[in-house]
Amino acid sequence: MKTLTLGISMAALVLGGTAIAAPAQDQAREGRDPNRVMTRAEVQAKSQERFARMDTNKDGKLDRTDWQALRETRKEKRFARLDTNNDGQISKAEFMADNGPMKQGRGHWGHRRGGGMMGKMAGAQGDRSITQADFTARALQRFDAMDANKDGQVTPQERAAAHEQMKAKWQQMRAQREQG
Repeated sequence: MKTLTLGISMAALVLGGTAIAAPAQDQAREGRDPNRVMTRAEVQAKSQERFARMDTNKDGKLDRTDWQALRETRKEKRFARLDTNNDGQISKAEFMADNGPMKQGRGHWGHRRGGGMMGKMAGAQGDRSITQADFTARALQRFDAMDANKDGQVTPQERAAAHEQMKAKWQQMRAQREQG
């Protein structure tokens, strides 16, 4: 039971929630304008698009089957990135020459922090799956939490403030874990 929840949480960390909480440098690196204002409608649409991409078997829910398919896809992409001569093997030279996410300054092997949504939502339907409605509702909750002045838009300043709040929360949680 714990393994499934941990697995789902890790998948959420790897796949990320919505991009609205990403630091500006990550957004710029990924071709997004870190200075743009995001609307609630945009976040809702992007959440629905992301869910559709993640729902690999198109059954209307994210479950263990989807996580396994997404994990395999990530493994294949990672292998393809490392196997630069496409011979189906990774030589020591290919491995040592890797310019993967850690070497590109993204930290944590390209994972964005702050996920965990999937683990928290797992079990909402009693079958450890997440519906599109749950997925979108959670994205909108995060948006609403960032929308400090409640005008239906999140500015770069609001994103930065939310990011700093979350960073402080992570640091506090880490300190508590280390203490006991």
